[in-house]
Order: sequence, then structure tokens, then C-alpha cells
Amino acid sequence: MPLITEPHLDHPDDFYEALIDAHRELSTEHSHALNARLILLLANHIGSLDVLREALQAARDSQPA
Repeated sequence: MPLITEPHLDHPDDFYEALIDAHRELSTEHSHALNARLILLLANHIGSLDVLREALQAARDSQPA
């Protein structure tokens, strides 16, 4: 299965709000740790190393200059 890059979230605004709420009142260090745990949980859910590599490359390629 290839990486889905088209909009695919059921409720993207609600997810964004939940993500922001999860970081509320965290220190920068704890916020980074939360992001790392979230990435690992979602990577485990995806399961495919090929898809994860594609996502890593897509994220690198989309960085602002």
C-alpha cells in the first residue's frame, strides 16, 4: 500500500484541536517527547517499513527552505 498523501482525515479540524490540546501546558522537552511517542505509536499502527520510509522522505522534502 503506498503512502496516502491526499486529505484523508474524517475530521481534520477536530484532530488538530486534539493535537494542540495534548501539547497544552507541556514544556518544550515534554512536547517533543509526546511527539516522539505519537510517531512511534502511529508507525507501529502503519506497520509497513516501505510506507514509513516514504513518509519520512515526504516529510523531509516538504521542509521549508
